[in-house]
Amino acid sequence: MNSEPGWDLYRSFHAVLREGSLSGAARVLGLTQPSIARHIAALEQATGAALFVRTQRGLAPTEAAQELRPYAELLASTAAALLRTAEGGVGQVSGTVRITASDIVGSEHLPAILARLRARHPQLTIELSLSNSVDDLLQRQADIAVRMVRPVQQALLARRIGCIPLGLHAHRDYLARRGVPASMEALGRHDLIGFDLETPPIRALVARYSQLARTAFALRTDSDIAQLSAIRAGFGVGVCQVPIAAAAPDLVRVLEAEFQVELEVWVVMHEDLRGNARCRAVFDALAEGLAPLTRAS
Repeated sequence: MNSEPGWDLYRSFHAVLREGSLSGAARVLGLTQPSIARHIAALEQATGAALFVRTQRGLAPTEAAQELRPYAELLASTAAALLRTAEGGVGQVSGTVRITASDIVGSEHLPAILARLRARHPQLTIELSLSNSVDDLLQRQADIAVRMVRPVQQALLARRIGCIPLGLHAHRDYLARRGVPASMEALGRHDLIGFDLETPPIRALVARYSQLARTAFALRTDSDIAQLSAIRAGFGVGVCQVPIAAAAPDLVRVLEAEFQVELEVWVVMHEDLRGNARCRAVFDALAEGLAPLTRAS
């Protein structure tokens, strides 16, 4: 390193990585394109390595840039967490809290919980990041996470809420057309909705229920939202959270005795935020709001 780059250079570098172009980075940062270009040039001079190459699709990161990516992402998430922490008053439930949750939890369960929370604390702002990936709270990508797996990182405050049961469901119109499957083996004669990419939890599910292997699905998608929408539309039989289906009169659970799976629900935050009033209020509200959806096990 010939000199120590300032944060502005890393911020521009991170934006170009994310947006794939100087113009895109300039737009999200509110800077001019020449300013972003100067920042990248200065960082390349400081590191002694080329960071991007031009392609027909924009700027592609070099191997050197890929090595720097995780550190730039950590800087960006830390800076965002710093601003969130400084935003609210000490001891007050005000300011911004960033939550990460799965697509289904974030779209089906959290809106009502967050609406009640906002009514109690009108000075509170929520950032909601929906992703099925397990974001690392240690890197402060979010303040609080709702996870469907037991957290393994140290330095986290975690509360197990319970388990949400999963069941096989179909729209009553589909069942009227195709009949109700009488056994797991009978699912082979139905239009099944399921995953596209195998993950360790899915492989464990298939080990228990071989009838739900990837090759059996008439519709494959890794989006839980798309799977739920397909069930609601009458495409076929798919796995759905029981509390969600119970709230939809047209969805019918099938093979309840044969198919029983549960998802653990955890609310997690970094232990350093234990004394933060707004994070604690959100943490407690999520735990309270999610509890009725679960059962102890």
